[in-house]
Amino acid sequence: MPSTALRPAPERTPQARTPRRRWGGWLAGAVSLAILATACGGRALLDGVGDAIGRVDAFDRSQDRPADDGVTTFLVVGTDDREGIPADTLKNVLHAGGESCHCTDTMMIVQLAEDGGRASVVSIPRDSYVTIPAHQDPATHRQVPEGHGKINAAYGMGGAPLTVRTVEQNTGLRIDHYLQINFLSFVSTVDALDGVEVCSTRPLKDDYSGLDLPAGTTRLDGAGALRYVRARHLDGRADLGRMQRQQKFLAQLLHQATSSGTLLNPVKLSRVTDTVLKSVKADQDLSTEDLLQLATRLKDLSPARADFTTVPVSDVNHQVEGWGSTVLWDDAGAKALFAAVREGRALTDRPAAAASAVPAVVTVPPGQIHVQVLNGAGVVGLGARVDDDLRKAGFATTGAPSNAGGGSTTRTAVRYDPRWDESVKTVVAALPHAELVPAPGLGATMQVIAGTDYAGVTGVAGPPSPTATPSPSGAPAVVASTGSEISCA
Repeated sequence: MPSTALRPAPERTPQARTPRRRWGGWLAGAVSLAILATACGGRALLDGVGDAIGRVDAFDRSQDRPADDGVTTFLVVGTDDREGIPADTLKNVLHAGGESCHCTDTMMIVQLAEDGGRASVVSIPRDSYVTIPAHQDPATHRQVPEGHGKINAAYGMGGAPLTVRTVEQNTGLRIDHYLQINFLSFVSTVDALDGVEVCSTRPLKDDYSGLDLPAGTTRLDGAGALRYVRARHLDGRADLGRMQRQQKFLAQLLHQATSSGTLLNPVKLSRVTDTVLKSVKADQDLSTEDLLQLATRLKDLSPARADFTTVPVSDVNHQVEGWGSTVLWDDAGAKALFAAVREGRALTDRPAAAASAVPAVVTVPPGQIHVQVLNGAGVVGLGARVDDDLRKAGFATTGAPSNAGGGSTTRTAVRYDPRWDESVKTVVAALPHAELVPAPGLGATMQVIAGTDYAGVTGVAGPPSPTATPSPSGAPAVVASTGSEISCA
């Protein structure tokens, strides 16, 4: 793999200068399109749908591609397209002012099981630093050699074909179909569904996206839902947190559509259909027969049979000249995930023994997490031992443990600020028997209070070392959640 870092053309990648232009606009459109196929069940209606969908040539057929793996895999992308939306609406209502970046703002791999009734959704961080294949520059028509850059920039460099090739080359997955949803689709589709309920255990406020959500369950209209899935300044997780909220929204949308039966209403179904078809584009190979097959295979899909995960990462702030902050994948974790997807395995169905035999793969690497160790057991030297164990496991400990006071503590505890609810999962993976103690206002530094039950630190997968060897089970465990686990139901 060459070390060349492609240089992004400034006019094509303004996202480096305007990080708040982030949205999840394709989510509702993608789900509604699938539900539309499921609800129709008739070829006559689907013939009209197939004819109305905009088409895009998404595949470079002159290039070598991964072999057909026998499962149906979609690449669903959202482009930062604001065409047709008044500037004052963008700025004051949607909090999405500025110009389009001509890039893919959101990217997910969606795989549908051949036996029907199951789906796997894998979010790809938009700033992932990956290999971008050799291609022809669309403006100058010059040949550009293979290099490295952010995955979302591939769209500006070579459109849908280069986007698909970039995903295939870096994941080893064969993309069968391509769906592209624009900015306007999200707001109008959510409104056509009469809004979607979202839930949170704490208030969520982000001045950049305009989100101001109370704790509990709230029904959001299209504009409010857009603010929810765009928010990335709620905690230290930035885009990782944003992707998690997008997955929660998608799971909740699926739950709402399948449990309420609202889309069986012909009038509402017609509204959603008209809305989706105005903005969705699909590859030229997605035929009416494919839509009929999709309808058959999705008829029993429920949140409990939809798996959601994100490509594991090892560094969320990898600085690259010309690109700024990028995201590095965790090689071992990513390979394990893509192998599971390629084989069509349910991401949440793995034996407990296999999961415990290898280090856990988490979305926030230990090196990004600050930890202060407190000796709560009164055992001489325990604090220093725990600090050393956590540091060896990759955590950013203070190196200065202290006594907790208050007598002897039996059970080890982890105090954490609920705003860092994703980061604390990494600490839990390292200390699986510890008690979790929410501490609002604590900040980014977790506190580990070591008790007399402390028995060491469990390994957490991070960047593979040069001497690392595969475990007997072959790969790290894949961490994923079902839609029922992350929805409000």
